[in-house]
Amino acid sequence: MTANFDKLSSTIEETRADILKATEGNKAACARVRKSMMEVKNLAGALRKEMLELRDSGGNSDG
Repeated sequence: MTANFDKLSSTIEETRADILKATEGNKAACARVRKSMMEVKNLAGALRKEMLELRDSGGNSDG
């Protein structure tokens, strides 16, 4: 797997506890979730770009 995918997966998993707290009304947890989701968005974009580059190069990447 790529480093971007691994980071994306871990960010989502690390956010799980804050999502549970946010649904219980914790406003600070809501802010942390929003921040994490912005990081997820950026990581997803980086992963998408990486996959396009891999496709266009026609080869493997050890990234």
